[in-house]
Amino acid sequence: MEPDDNHRSWAERSGEFSPAYYAQIGSNEVSETLTNVFEYYVEEDAEILEVGCSSGRHLAHLRDDGFTNLTGIDINDESFDVMDDRYPRLAETGTFRTGAIEDVLPEYPDDAFDVVYSVETLQHIHPENEWVFEELIRVTSDLLITAENEGNSPHRGRDGFEVSYVHDDFPLYHRDWKRVFSDLGLAQLVCEPGSRDTVRVFRAL
Repeated sequence: MEPDDNHRSWAERSGEFSPAYYAQIGSNEVSETLTNVFEYYVEEDAEILEVGCSSGRHLAHLRDDGFTNLTGIDINDESFDVMDDRYPRLAETGTFRTGAIEDVLPEYPDDAFDVVYSVETLQHIHPENEWVFEELIRVTSDLLITAENEGNSPHRGRDGFEVSYVHDDFPLYHRDWKRVFSDLGLAQLVCEPGSRDTVRVFRAL
């Protein structure tokens, strides 16, 4: 799948894995783990960005826990219509942008946010656009947090597989996230495997 096709499939997605689909599921294990991490490492007035925020279920969970300076980016414009309906307080108080993170992140200045995080978003970045990982670091003044599907084997990851397809639909690129961000100058502070996703917390050395 080419990068533009990949973007289009998410921008136009309805049904399974759409903004409405995730709003129906609501907060989950990852939401709880993120909240625990934020409570330990992050001040309540921190500037927080979620890339690939969809309809905002994780941001809404953080808001309910006292974090209010919240920004989100999502490629699917329906995300924010669903947010208005499902999480109106978040929609009223947060700042949201529609677009691919490859297009939106370069518009932010250095260190624009105290924390940047993603949930099952970076795993869909096309290999030609891996430069955006450096953009994530550039706009983060303190923490970068990933929550990606790394498999649930004892060692996580999927050795020998660079990409798989979900329901023969969209690609999931398998990366060693610790290595990706360590090679870009970050230190891993936390690695918390869950039943589906692994949450990793990084900070600049």
